[in-house]
Amino acid sequence: MAVLNSLMTWIFRSRLGQIDNFKHNPIAVQETIFKELLEAGKNTDFGVEHRFSEIKSYADFARRVPIRNYDSFKPFIDKTMEGKDNVIWNKEIEWFAKSSGTTASRSKYIPVTHESLEECHYKGGKDMVALYMANYPDSRMFAGKTLTIGGTLDQNPLNPLGTARAGDISAVIMENLPFWSYFVRTPSKETALMGEWEAKIEKMALETMDEDVTCMAGVPTWTVVLLQKVLELKKAKNITEVWPNLEIFFHGAVAFGPYRSLFKELIPSEKMRYMETYNASEGFFGIQDQKDSDELLLLLDYGIFYEFISMEEWDNEDPEVIPLSEVEVGKNYALVITTNGGLWRYKIGDTVKFTSTAPYRFRISGRTRHFINAFGEEVIVENAEKAIQFAAEHTAAMISNFTAAPVYFEGSGSKGAHEWIVEFQKEPSDPDEFDRLVDEHLREINSDYDAKRHKGLALKEPIIHHAPHGLFERWMRKRGKLGGQHKVPRLSNSREYLDEILGMMESSKPVG
Repeated sequence: MAVLNSLMTWIFRSRLGQIDNFKHNPIAVQETIFKELLEAGKNTDFGVEHRFSEIKSYADFARRVPIRNYDSFKPFIDKTMEGKDNVIWNKEIEWFAKSSGTTASRSKYIPVTHESLEECHYKGGKDMVALYMANYPDSRMFAGKTLTIGGTLDQNPLNPLGTARAGDISAVIMENLPFWSYFVRTPSKETALMGEWEAKIEKMALETMDEDVTCMAGVPTWTVVLLQKVLELKKAKNITEVWPNLEIFFHGAVAFGPYRSLFKELIPSEKMRYMETYNASEGFFGIQDQKDSDELLLLLDYGIFYEFISMEEWDNEDPEVIPLSEVEVGKNYALVITTNGGLWRYKIGDTVKFTSTAPYRFRISGRTRHFINAFGEEVIVENAEKAIQFAAEHTAAMISNFTAAPVYFEGSGSKGAHEWIVEFQKEPSDPDEFDRLVDEHLREINSDYDAKRHKGLALKEPIIHHAPHGLFERWMRKRGKLGGQHKVPRLSNSREYLDEILGMMESSKPVG
């Protein structure tokens, strides 16, 4: 395995020169991507309808092609899923990534082309390893196995007799991996792609617990569940007793802050490292490229052309949309993408905040529709996660999940509030102190929230319910969204999710 480790390290490091190129020439690289995408799309139905052949500049593109969200782009995707070729891309589309999201549809189906698989998702995986190896040249990652948790695959719901298939992006990626990758990863593909999650976790644990796992990649939520099952089966105190050579966890999909203390307890090793990625169904957008920073490097040569809408403009009828060259550090932007997956000026629903423009680095700040702004407080997911993490660290708690929504004014003289449901892996040492610290830290990091909370002017103290273990999992199962890319909506201006979960919480309380 030492020879394999050296060979794989050399192969992945060969990509570093190309990464340096887009770091130092970001706008030129984006201009090249822009031209390539227009050329690929000009003879598609979408390209003909929007007269791509007449587009000579970015300004032309912005005038001719409207910004769309999933619901307004869905008719083009539906035609493609029904089996029509050349609608949004000039080659056959064989895969669709299924995910839940803040749309009117129960599920989103994002087209995944051969180009987006090879030049975006797979390139992201290679660069993730290349950057890790550059930061940690002593790594022995390839001396053992990489543990990955895949999603599930199913038929194309709009053309079940066709060859195209749909599933979680992790499953689509895993299904198309080259044969040699199965020599360095665990568990088997058949197990990783199982559909029934309780049985899947059990079988994954049985297959992986006696392997020499050196690397893990996946969503923190499901990785925790798997690690706990491994400990149960091995009767071990922590994961270092099971996998002593484990050194890295590549994670994404949800903020890692609330999970950090739990992972430290599960894996109490000084050599354990963590690296964040931003890989969504729509594309691979960012990788943590520095040792001592949680900023993500924006990936610019992946067949994605980026545009941005300032969240200050978000509610305007005709918000200003800007290219990468015009973004400013510290501003909150909604992400708009045009991709080699056949998406054109598509609002992904995520928001980012740039920390640097040389090179372009950023942090994920939330969702365009996952925030609370019922009273002008503009609390985004990033704020909520930081407040929860702060309170957990100061009360020795470990968070499993949370959601929050507003309590609206009920009449004259009434006050609004935020209502939270928080589920713990480990209860806080002082529950009242935890609740107080969430509120206090949120006031410290969000001036608008603090202004509304000042002397109870508009918002009274938050109502925080401490949920019984397993509540969120039961709620997700009830909604048919257990596993895969599905996530609990953490913030919402609507009380729909919060009231549903509260109802389950109340019904499960013992009577008397």
